[in-house]
Amino acid sequence: MIKTEEEIKKMKEAGKINYLTHEYVKKLIKPGVTTKYLNDEADKFIRENGGIPSFLNYQGFPASICISINEEVVHGIPKERILKNGDIVSIDIGVLKNGYHSDSANTYPVGTIDKEKERLIYHTKKMLYLGLEEIKEGAKLYNIGASISKYAKKHNYGVIRELVGHGVGSLLHEDPDVPNYGTYNTGMILKSGMVLAVEPMITSGSRHISFLDDEWTIVTRDGKPSAHFEHTIVVTKDGYEILTGE
Repeated sequence: MIKTEEEIKKMKEAGKINYLTHEYVKKLIKPGVTTKYLNDEADKFIRENGGIPSFLNYQGFPASICISINEEVVHGIPKERILKNGDIVSIDIGVLKNGYHSDSANTYPVGTIDKEKERLIYHTKKMLYLGLEEIKEGAKLYNIGASISKYAKKHNYGVIRELVGHGVGSLLHEDPDVPNYGTYNTGMILKSGMVLAVEPMITSGSRHISFLDDEWTIVTRDGKPSAHFEHTIVVTKDGYEILTGE
């Protein structure tokens, strides 16, 4: 699981394309556009910048990026659905370049959103960075999730337990799993050169989820909105370095 300097360099290149794709796609998000349009634009942008969409045909996934709206948590399939004012949309992007992957997600507002959704986005992003603050060589892996879940509990948010972060490298999903819950000072010891995708998936209601009939899209069981933030990072001696932008 320890990556060489050369491998990390390649992953930084994949991460930069990922970051730039998010920057490009978020400018296109507005009421009236379809999720398929966002997917097609992201696919074109990734390829024009020398990358390949990691998600396309991954275990049969039929699109280049995942787009999940409101109560959809993750793995939403882009189609002809039109974004509406007041929606929130989670964009999850994977990029492959020179044999190595990057993985990153952000949740964006569509037009003007209500206070509940505003707070959910704000707090979920904060949870990502609180989790990242636990990372450095010698720290325990489950400190990440312990920090995320402690903050979520304090603010009455649900932490989805069936879905976790993961290692990243020549495979999109590698060991170890990185849960968004846990007990401090447990789990494996982190070492410099480990590359992890940390990705809190948080709901404004219950943590319980269901699958839609498309066998991909995961939704909150109570219909409450969900947010998703993710960065691919490399563990360093003193902390971490984000490979997928700031």
